Parts: sequence; C-alpha cells; structure tokens
Amino acid sequence: MKRLKFFTIPALLLVMTICFNACTDGFEELNTDKSKLTSLDAAGVGNAFAAAQYRSIQASWQTFQSLFADLQSQFFANTAVNFPSDRNVMVGGWLNGAWNGFYGNAISPMLGVLESTRPGGASENAAVYAMMNIWKVQMFLPRTDYWGPIPYSQVGNGEKSVAYDSQESIYKDFLKLLKEGAASLQAFEGKNVLGSNDQVYGGNVDKWILFANTMRLRVAMRMSKVEPALAKSEAESAAAGGLLSTNDHDAFLTVTQNSLNPMAQATAWNEFRMSAAMESTLKGYNDPRMSKYYAPVPGTNTFKGLRNGFSQAELGNDLNAPGNNSNVNDRFLPDNQFTTPFLIMNAAEAHFLKAEGALKGWNMGPGTAKEFYEKGIETSMKQWGITDAAAIQAYINGTTTPIALDAGHAVKSAPVSDIPVKWAATPEKQLQQVITQKWLSLYPNGHEAWAEYRRTGYPKLYPRINSENPEVPADAVVRRTPYTQGESNTNAPGVESGIKLLGGPDNSATRLWWDKQ
Repeated sequence: MKRLKFFTIPALLLVMTICFNACTDGFEELNTDKSKLTSLDAAGVGNAFAAAQYRSIQASWQTFQSLFADLQSQFFANTAVNFPSDRNVMVGGWLNGAWNGFYGNAISPMLGVLESTRPGGASENAAVYAMMNIWKVQMFLPRTDYWGPIPYSQVGNGEKSVAYDSQESIYKDFLKLLKEGAASLQAFEGKNVLGSNDQVYGGNVDKWILFANTMRLRVAMRMSKVEPALAKSEAESAAAGGLLSTNDHDAFLTVTQNSLNPMAQATAWNEFRMSAAMESTLKGYNDPRMSKYYAPVPGTNTFKGLRNGFSQAELGNDLNAPGNNSNVNDRFLPDNQFTTPFLIMNAAEAHFLKAEGALKGWNMGPGTAKEFYEKGIETSMKQWGITDAAAIQAYINGTTTPIALDAGHAVKSAPVSDIPVKWAATPEKQLQQVITQKWLSLYPNGHEAWAEYRRTGYPKLYPRINSENPEVPADAVVRRTPYTQGESNTNAPGVESGIKLLGGPDNSATRLWWDKQ
C-alpha cells in the first residue's frame, strides 16, 4: 500500500470536500502516516468526524455495495447488459475502486480524529474518541466481511508494505472497541457531543451507547459458529447494556447538498431492479413493505422482479428490460438523493438478533424467541410507516407462503421457499423465519444481508440463471471477494500475508473465518 498524506484543510473546505465529486482530492495514496497527521482543533475534529462517517459509506458505493452485495443478497438483480457481477464475476476494476475508495478516502479523517482526541492528544476528548472507535467498527466490518484478512491494526504506520490482520483478530478487536466505547460513553449519558458534525445521531450520546451494544451483538452473532462460548458471553453482555429498540433509535446517515444518498444517486443509471426472490417473498406474504421498497412497473400497478444471473443475451429479452421490472420506491430516486437518509442499522435488526440468540439459549433479556421475532416484524413495519396494529398482527399470523413466478417473466420459477410468517413449531423452521424476516427488514443494506445469508444459509434464495465464475457455479454462493490486483501491485507482501491468514485460495469460493458449515 502506498502512503496516504493527511493535509491541513480549512474547516469550510473540509466540509466541502465531503461532496462526492471532490472526495478524492488530495487523498491519492493509501496508507496514512499517522505520526505526521496535522493536529486538529475542536472544529477540525468535528469536520473530520463527519468526513469519516460519510466517506466510509460513500466510498465507491456503486462498485462496493450495489454491484456485489446487493446482488448477492438478492435485494436486486442486474439489468445492465454489460455488467457481469450478477453472474458471479469478480470484476477486478470495480473491486479495486472499492478498496481504494475506502483506504484512500475514509481512513485519513478517522485517524485524524482518533489521534487528536485520544488520551494526551491535542484535542483530547474521551466521548469523541469512543464514538470514533465505535464508528471504526462500522467502517471496517463490511470490508473484512468481503475480503477476510485486511490491513487493520497497521493502517496508519506510513509504511509502503502493510501486513494484514486475521479476521479473527479483527473481530475480537471489534468486540473490545465496542465494549470499551459503550463503557466510556456512560460518563456522558444525557449529553450531546459534536452536534450536527455527527451525521448519524446528531451527537446524542445515549443513542451511541445503544448503537455500540447492538453492533457488538451483531459481531458476536456473526462469530457464533466458530467461537460459540465467546459469542454467547459477548452477546449477553451487549443485550444487558441496552440495544436499539424503537425506530427513534435507528441509525441513518443524514444527507445534505454536500453528502448525498449514494443509492439514490446510483438509481439514475438503470443498473438494477427488484429481484425475483423479493417478488416471490413479498407477494406471497402480501407484504405491505413491497410498495415502500419498490415501485410498480411503469404504466401499471404491477410489481415485478427478475432472476439474478441472466446472460448478456438473456438481458436483451424485453421481459428483463429495466422498463418492464420494478425500480426502487421514489424515495430512492435521484430527485431525493439530497433528502432521503441512508440506513446504517435499525432497531428491527436488534429484535431479530435477540430472537436468534434466544433460539440458541442465550439470555437476551425478558421475552421469548417468538416475542422477539414478532417485535422485529412490528418494528420494521413501523419504520416504513405501516402503523395499523390490526394489519401488522394479521401479517404476523399469516400462513401464506412465497409464490411461483410465471406470467410476464423470462423464466418460470417455483416459489423461492415454503416458509410462512406465522411462528413455526420446529427450531430450524423458526431460525429460517427469523432470518427471512431479518432479510426483509435489512433492505436496502445489502452488506449485512449477504453476510447473514452466508452465515446461516437463509433466506432461501433462487440459484443464479448463469455463473461465469468457475469457482462458484450458478447454484453455489460467493463466499468472499478476492484481493485486488492493484493491492497486489503495491503491497504484494501484505497480500501474501493475507492469503496465508485466509487459510485457502484467494478466490470467491474460500470461506471466511466465521463462515463455517
């Protein structure tokens, strides 16, 4: 990795550089030497904090999330004829852009905040230091869940070659940062820190504590197959500390004229539409969220999706054209890219995590797995403006199942699964229900949905129509993304260390540390 320079930028200019079109200016190298970071005063810390939040989301969003995780999780299917990632092709240029967008843009302001606010730092501030470390986990979690071992603890050493950390060590550091961060913030309960420079919670410390605990529960659940005892202990401790529980606690990135919603920006390019898996599931459940997530086919009242993995020739079929399939809801269209906030984490996820924990026999607090599951559904419905109690209860008691897709589709498809919403009698069916409803509630967070699909095998999704990746057939699952050629060119020893830690070939079929059968 090349060195990343951290420049002194006046406060106003730093805010302006958050804008997508300017966010790469002056950050063309990849490994900050944190010993040479310019000390930040209080105003500089606030601006850099906002930059770290926004850039970690915005950084190459299209090539990082939209063209990989969103397709692998089957929230969407690709409609762009020349785009092969929906056929499991690991497009090197896209992944290289995603890697560089993160390490080249988001890391520098994060390090600037941590170095300036740490104990003994020029702008020492225990609350901001804790909040930045909590956000650090949010920044790095999807990256290690893509690649596995990545540069982490040595980022900021200023060296040209940076050794990779194992995913195990990264995850265990996540748990430490989240635990310590939540504990440090206890001293600031009821206070506001950073105000509008915190683009997620507006400086509300109490919500940051809930966010840290819920993130800790998420991390613990992810590692539950490979470290079951530690996962249980961490999950129970996180739940006892308080979790996101209502939609007032939801974490959304605020958008402005200088920090737009990247999903709403990308919808202008007509690269994706509703997936067939989503159509089969939402229609089968008569799910009122369908019209909140997607829009009817233009000129109709019909919602329609398409299968993932169509070939270039098949994408030329008019039935697979963007104009004949459901786009996103209007809130995610370009006209709203400066007004629709970007989802980071919602309270519904916390309830579904508790439901799965209860199924494992973990102490998730008062309640049963069934009660947590149903609360997750209710909370998700309310998040999307569905508040009629009778309608929500009818949905929870629903016995209908996903539907077959036939008329108007390029290929006939059986129902994607046979699981109803109403709580089942057996633990395995209950787990499938929990993760299926969690999947629906995570929309449009493809990163988390894809990670949970790899971990659990749920929800049931359609196999791809085609795969052009010999490592991953059409009926198999992409387990990770391979390291980029650009990284190999500039940090070959680091990549070699990563492959050694990976414990398998550097390809898309190798399972990550937590991804155990």
